[in-house]
Amino acid sequence: MTARPTRPWADWTHVLKVDPDRELVSDDTFDDLFGCGTDAILLGGTTGVTESKVERILEACAAAEVPVYQEPSNLDNVVDAPRVDGYLVPTVLNAGDPFWLVGAHKESMRRYPDHPWERTTTEAYIVLNPDATVATYTDADCDQTPADVAAYARTAEHLFGQEIVYLEYSGTLGDSAVLEAASDALEDATLFYGGGIGSYESARQMATLADVVVVGDLLHEEGVDAVERTVEGARDGQREND
Repeated sequence: MTARPTRPWADWTHVLKVDPDRELVSDDTFDDLFGCGTDAILLGGTTGVTESKVERILEACAAAEVPVYQEPSNLDNVVDAPRVDGYLVPTVLNAGDPFWLVGAHKESMRRYPDHPWERTTTEAYIVLNPDATVATYTDADCDQTPADVAAYARTAEHLFGQEIVYLEYSGTLGDSAVLEAASDALEDATLFYGGGIGSYESARQMATLADVVVVGDLLHEEGVDAVERTVEGARDGQREND
């Protein structure tokens, strides 16, 4: 099992999100996926994810050298398994339904008192695409200015002590002004960006502003070769940003 250093995401550039409810494209294998160059694999999806589907992916990940994290989307798909290097739990700061800010988390404490909390970290999600499934699911208020998003980011880091702020544009490429505002607002927290990454150039562009680029849909729609190009783009974008 991969070692679990403190705040490993501080050294990441690219994360591949694998949706257990979706299949890989034909001819792609999990071995291909593990060799694509990503820094970590994140198992998560908004809907349709079950415990058995997560377990199926974890079995395929048994021999992977890349770290594997789970991002639970509901209380019924949390899998406590040795192969899980850690758990990244979303708290949706701009959710209209408070269940996704703290309610689900309170229930998880009730249901899973013996969960390995030492391997669990929250992600301060800010959902910004009103057409995304996650926006509907959480009733998110996506009408946020760059100043609003910067304030959310500071709230997450300085009031709530969260180590990860995640700008989620799922399905569309984000506004660089919003990303820049969030980046400027943070001091030590790691800024994740997800949404619309479909090419080398889009990955490079977002990586010049965010610490970590998250790629998901591309894997299931175009395959591992396309993901590899985003890994290259994210690496180059980070070098430009250094």
